[in-house]
This record gives sequence, structure tokens and C-alpha cells, in this order.
Amino acid sequence: MSYEYAPLRLPATVDRPTATAQLTVQAEFAGWELARVRLYPDGTRQVMLRRWRSTRPQPGLSY
Repeated sequence: MSYEYAPLRLPATVDRPTATAQLTVQAEFAGWELARVRLYPDGTRQVMLRRWRSTRPQPGLSY
């Protein structure tokens, strides 16, 4: 089995508690886990989520 990845970019206007809440919802209800976070000098965050690839359909990301 392998992972599937979903890149997500959070703007600088999203504060840390809000970003945490969004990522927690994705983890609980869609099976995503945090693989990597990059913080850029302008304040934006590049988040990489991953989950096990499976044969049954799973809910996607909601933006």
C-alpha cells in the first residue's frame, strides 16, 4: 500500500489556532494526517497531508 498526498496552502491571514482546527477536522473525518508544514517568510503555510490509499472511497478535502 502507498500514501496519497494533498497539498494545502494556508494564507498568512489564517492564524495558528484556526489552522489547527481545520487540520484536526480533516484528520478526524477524512483520515488525513500531517506529513509536512513549511512556513514561508510572508506568513503563508504550505501543508502536506497524507493518508493510506485504499480501495474504498473516502471523503475529500473541503476548502
